[in-house]
Amino acid sequence: MAREYDLVVIGGGTGGYVAAIRAAQLGLKTAVVEKENLGGTCLHKGCIPTKTFLRSAEMFREAKNASQFGVEISNIHFNLQQLHDRKRKVVEQLHQGIKGLMKKGKIDCYYGTARLLGPSIFSPMAGGTVSVEMNDGSENEMLLPKHIILATGAKPRPFQGIEFDGKSVLNSDQMLEIEHLPKSFLIVGGGVIGIEWASCLNDFGVDVTVLEYGERILPQEDVSISREMTKQLEKRGIKIVTNAEVLPSTIERNEKAVKLKAKVNGEEKQYEGEKMLISIGRMGNIDNLGIENTEIEIESSFIKVNDVYQTKEKHIYAIGDCIGGAQLAHVATSEALAAVEHIANGKKKTVNYRNIPRCVYSFPEVASIGLTEEEAKSMDYDVKIGTFPFKGIGKAVVHGETEGFVKIIADSQTDDLLGVHMIGPQVTNLISEASLAFLLDATPWEMGETIHPHPSLSEVLYEAALAVDGKAIHF
Repeated sequence: MAREYDLVVIGGGTGGYVAAIRAAQLGLKTAVVEKENLGGTCLHKGCIPTKTFLRSAEMFREAKNASQFGVEISNIHFNLQQLHDRKRKVVEQLHQGIKGLMKKGKIDCYYGTARLLGPSIFSPMAGGTVSVEMNDGSENEMLLPKHIILATGAKPRPFQGIEFDGKSVLNSDQMLEIEHLPKSFLIVGGGVIGIEWASCLNDFGVDVTVLEYGERILPQEDVSISREMTKQLEKRGIKIVTNAEVLPSTIERNEKAVKLKAKVNGEEKQYEGEKMLISIGRMGNIDNLGIENTEIEIESSFIKVNDVYQTKEKHIYAIGDCIGGAQLAHVATSEALAAVEHIANGKKKTVNYRNIPRCVYSFPEVASIGLTEEEAKSMDYDVKIGTFPFKGIGKAVVHGETEGFVKIIADSQTDDLLGVHMIGPQVTNLISEASLAFLLDATPWEMGETIHPHPSLSEVLYEAALAVDGKAIHF
């Protein structure tokens, strides 16, 4: 028997379950179809498990450096199995929390593979019927939604000519299941995922080489941030190779090593590691979804949507990683809320992507929002810039983490904030102040007038804001 719903969400990741919760709050009869586990990539294969790795790396690094604080620790040992045990506990705790939210919202959950059907006896609309092949082997469920939100996420993009085998050549999902730490690792790709893993593995004592095709690592960040990150990673012993064109035909792999050549500035060089991570981006999860039964348009593996996240089939929306753009959990959340508001009330709630904060949870951390200096100048802004180093902040000195800085970019004509870029201790927490400043259309002067507690790391924002007009106090 077909079941009718106001909304069916396909994909129970961050964007999907948030959409379902908000829809239920607005009185829509809602169901979620999830192929694996609620929480999706973020909870099970991305944000949360990788941050448990990075937290363990941080603890191990601090234990090794504890003597400078008068704390002497002997026989320090890292236990990968205990990390995996803790990772599973963290993920399961949060997983159970999401299941509880589904129950609280009276949201029906179907565990299986959804497929959009063409016009049928159930519905004359393309995609008006969703068939669910249930994981437990029971009879397919037929769902009849008035609206659909596709929130199917993304998956690691393969490197043409190099297959993932989960043993010697891994993607970011497979990294989370490594059973032992090798002596050396090659990382292809110097974006966020590649740099987080490079930092993490280095803390665990692994020799790391990063091969980046572009001119610099973290290419989406301000040039000054990329340079500082390169300097600090190299200071820790991580080898950064830019302008590196990996030659897949040269790869050799066995149980002990992976070897390949890369053309670096026109010269072929060989690189070797016990294992290799390929992190060159992600592609939309749209296979076997039945999109061919609809008018939905696809571009470079991602679903095309309009400014309210409707596909070409106006009753079908899409959000999150499967539509490309900034593939971040908090972006998916914002898109989910906007799509549901349009479905429920016809409200057009636009997500301002310029106000989306970006974070890299490596050591050091990176966080940013708005335009880079290069972007601002290319848009013909007359910019003024304030920069302040962490070495001028008392709390950073106390913590023993004084590397890095905060850079604030403003329009010299209007004093509007254009961008805030940070590298240093706990900046992934500090960025929220900048996010609020962007939301409230604050100026550097207003940030500088805000009283910050002393001693605190947040004083770096105060000082950088003052520095925009040459008024920094402590530097």
